Amino acid sequence: MMKQAQEMQERLQQEMSQLSVQATAGGGMVTVTVNGHKHLQRIVIDPEVVSKEDLGMLQDLIVAAVNDAHRKVDDAMKQRMGGMLGGLGLPGL
Repeated sequence: MMKQAQEMQERLQQEMSQLSVQATAGGGMVTVTVNGHKHLQRIVIDPEVVSKEDLGMLQDLIVAAVNDAHRKVDDAMKQRMGGMLGGLGLPGL
């Protein structure tokens, strides 16, 4: 059973490495892409939100988009883990 759990963990790690999640903030003004390990891969910023007067807003949008992407990764991981653990035949899963 331990070997089976280790194999599932390795499979999950591989799936998470391949996962790519996008999230936006400000109606698409900021878009970020993170992988399944929550490593930031890309940030796209609409040029119209880049100005010295709106710097604080831009920073807030980036933080919001990254946090949303991290939440999406967490959701994807829970979904995948639930499917894998259900295959073990453990009671209650």
